[in-house]
Formats: sequence, C-alpha cells, structure tokens
Amino acid sequence: MSGAKTRQPEALLEVESLDLEANGVARLDGKVVFVRGALPGERVRAAIVRRKPKFDVAQTLEVLRPASMRVPPRCRHFDVCGGCSMQHLDARTQLAIKQRALEDQLWHIGKVRAQTILRPIAGPSWAYRFRARLSVRHVPKKGGVLVGFHERGSSYVADMRECHVLDPRAAALLMPLRELVAGLDMRDRMPQIEVAASDEVLALVFRVLDPPSAADRARLVDFARAHCFELWFQPKGPDSIELIHAPGSPDESPQSRLAYALPEFSVRLPFRPTDFTQVNHRINEVLVSRALRLLAPRAGERVADLFCGLGNFSLPLARRAREVVGIEGSPTLTARAREAAAANGIGEERARFETANLFELTPQRWQALGRFDRVLVDPPREGALEVCKALAADRHKPLRVVYVSCNPATLARDAGVLVHTGGFRLRAAGAVNMFPHTSHVESMAVFDARSQEEGE
Repeated sequence: MSGAKTRQPEALLEVESLDLEANGVARLDGKVVFVRGALPGERVRAAIVRRKPKFDVAQTLEVLRPASMRVPPRCRHFDVCGGCSMQHLDARTQLAIKQRALEDQLWHIGKVRAQTILRPIAGPSWAYRFRARLSVRHVPKKGGVLVGFHERGSSYVADMRECHVLDPRAAALLMPLRELVAGLDMRDRMPQIEVAASDEVLALVFRVLDPPSAADRARLVDFARAHCFELWFQPKGPDSIELIHAPGSPDESPQSRLAYALPEFSVRLPFRPTDFTQVNHRINEVLVSRALRLLAPRAGERVADLFCGLGNFSLPLARRAREVVGIEGSPTLTARAREAAAANGIGEERARFETANLFELTPQRWQALGRFDRVLVDPPREGALEVCKALAADRHKPLRVVYVSCNPATLARDAGVLVHTGGFRLRAAGAVNMFPHTSHVESMAVFDARSQEEGE
C-alpha cells in the first residue's frame, strides 16, 4: 500500500470574494481557503490541495451553485495551463477586478486616492499576444516533446494543443513544433522558444544550449521556410541572438522585418525579438495615445521619458514637445532608440537618448539633467522609487508626471512618495487590460505638481 495515492480531503465551500490571482476566497472553520476555479457567490465542492498555517489552498471539483459572472472557458487547457487564470470570468468582471486591485493597492500601500478614475483601456481579448516564451521539454512518459506554457503553479510544461491568446500564426505551430523538435538530434538541448510578432512578421527564437548539427540546422531552416517565419538562434543571453533565416531574403544575409507602428504619430519602431516591447500591440497604441493626451506636452516644453526602452513613448513625444530626453539603463536599447529616431526623421535636437541606471538616481544627478516641464515614467515591475524620490525633492518640479505601471504595488508605493513627500496631487488613475484573461494588472496614473486647468 506504500504506493497508493493519498486521497485529498474535500469540503463544501461558500465563496465570499475573489483575490488578485482570480482565486475564490472562502472560509472553513474560520480559516481562509483560496479556491482555484471558484467565483464569488458560488457554492462549490473542492479538494484541499495544500495546507499552510494561515490559509489553505483548494481546487474546485464541482460548482454546485454558479455565479452569474461565470462563462465557459474558450480553451480546453484552461484548468491546467498557467497562461491564463480568468477565462471563466466575463470580460466586464475581469476589468472590474483589475480596476479594484489598482484602487486597493493605491490606498492600502500608498495611502492615496485618485481624484478621477480613468476609464479602463481594453481591446481584443483573444489572439492578442504578440510576445510569448514557450518552454520545451522532451518527456517520453507523455508521448514525446511538449511545447507551451507551464502548468498552473508548477514547473511542468502543459500538454498544449491549442492557445487562444497567442498570435494565431504562432498558435498554429504548437503541434508542428512538437513534431519538429522530437526529430532533432538536440531535442534535449533546446529548452525554450521565444515568440515575437508584428502584423507582417512572425519570429521564433530557438534557445540552443549547443551549436546545432548541420542536419538539425537544415531541418530548422526547412521548417521556417515552410511556415514563413524568421528563424533565430540564441546560444547564450538575449544579446547573443542570430538571425538564421528570414522569408524573402537570402539565407546568406537575412534581414529582419520585425517592427510595429504607432500610426497616430507617424512612427515605426523596428525591434529584435528579445527586445522588450509590449505584448499587446493594439492596447499599446491606445496606451501611448492616452499617455500623451494626459501628459499634454506643449510645443515649447522639455520632456523626460524615463525607462524609455526603444522609444515607445519618446518618439511620439518628439512629435509634440520641443525636446525629449529618453533615459534607459540598457546601452543596447539606448542605441536602438537613437537608430529608431533617425529612421523616423527625428533629429537629436528633438529627441536625445542617454544611458543611466535609474534605480540609483539621486536628486543631485536628476538636477544635473536640467529642468523638465513634464515627465513620463514607464518602469519595470520593480517600480521607480529613486526616480520618485528625486522628483519629490526637485526644487523646480515638473508640471505633470504620467506614470505607466506593470505592477500596482510598486506604483502605489511610488505614488505615496510623490504625494506625501513631494506634494504632488494624484489627479487620475486607471487600469490597462494589457493581458486579458490573466491576473496581470497594468495601469496609468497622473500626478500634478499644482492645480492646473488643462484638458484631458
């Protein structure tokens, strides 16, 4: 009997609310239980799968009384795959949860409230992922090679045969890729395939731990030709990628055509598949448009774009302001932003780019950059604490700061610094549904140094 599987205890639970990961929240004998797959107002039969001192985790086995907000998940892998966590929720409820998460974090962490709640930015809910990182595992016990996202709460790769959030060109290759990798000599030395796409081009970056043999290289190139995508190899870090094949160009000197456009500003941004770009290009267009409308730069003003990356906001800003200074921690991205500016006919007198570690910014270094009328901040998940401290200490504060965030907790922390230390006013904030069907919350906040009568 030593090999017998232990039966998990079951319970009937009344679900009271939803946490930020889209798990139902219930109580069992006074103890909090996070219930995967359950929604507020539901009565469910669930198995307790993990016990902790302060809470338990359960998996829904049967919904005995469904909530009105419940919808059938589109993807048959939803219960297993970790790529999505909210497909069982209608779109309006997903947006409401993310907006509530933003407001709750602003108050509980930053002790601030926005004077105005912006209408959430939403767009296509399916086929929106222009970027993804797919894991590859050779698992003989599961029939061969698996290509996909990790299972929910696990390091195992999900047995995915479809995906409704991926770019359809990439989703259509999930099963052919499994067959391809299974036939390679190096199937155990290729742990990852990165997807990057634009409207015109699909690119796949194969992480190769060893140089591919001549036979493997030929198989991969033939596969790329047959399915019309750019083939890249990545032997080491992200900067080591090499373009091997591009549709319509000679394999001896292939040329990438990856780029995305911001038509409202007549800007086109070329990028490499491992460069940071927004996952959802349609939402990004709306995000950039709203950010500039809220920042409201004037023709004679000087603007800073901090954590500028490739120039996603800098180049559109250069169409509106007198001068834009983009600051980025990566020398590689700084160089690419300069190249993009030149390719778009934007001279250095309108947009210049500098490399600096903004996580170590001091008020003195900030003052040395000169006075800025307006500032846009778009940091990674770690936030922009030192930037906000520098802005708070600035004797000549910018009239307005627009903060684009991918983590409401660090936004809330930084908002507290701007408001309580710097005297800024949190004028407005709102959620951005960059990742539909996931618990990921993007947002935007607007801070004024003083009362202004500027329009939105």
